[in-house]
Amino acid sequence: MIKRFFESFLFLSRWLLAPFFLMLAAGLLELLFKAGVHLWEATKHLVTASESNVTLLVLDLIDMTLTGALVVTVMLSVYENFVSKVDTENQPGWPDWMGVIDFSELKLKLLSTIVAISAIKLLEAFMDVPHVNDRELYFYLGIHLTFVVSTVAFALAERLASNHANDGEKPH
Repeated sequence: MIKRFFESFLFLSRWLLAPFFLMLAAGLLELLFKAGVHLWEATKHLVTASESNVTLLVLDLIDMTLTGALVVTVMLSVYENFVSKVDTENQPGWPDWMGVIDFSELKLKLLSTIVAISAIKLLEAFMDVPHVNDRELYFYLGIHLTFVVSTVAFALAERLASNHANDGEKPH
């Protein structure tokens, strides 16, 4: 009786994640607002801006877009994996991966997005070399390489684990 109650309580507690989803959605709105302000400020100086400044603006917008996509991916995937299954068949226009992505695929998707964001930050630093010191460039490069190596290592480990699991299913 106590065990059943405790398990029911634990199962229901997954809904405590709902406020986190609301906070992430609020963070997404804040990111959208900051991107709009950034674009507005840059547009006021567009006539006098150099080509590299415009490129940096676009890279900033790409960075914010990828960050927003990361937030949405986390929200939808965590909801799908830990709170409740989403009925994707009756939801035309929903992403194809909804309902079929597993936790490993989610981690790889997140890591890949983080690598892309890191690459953009590194590119921004290289484009602004006169204002970035060598130490900062080395840190950006080191952090980016760490993300890349971690992502590749995770992907290889998942592939090896998948191949190992498939080998065990083959008839002898």
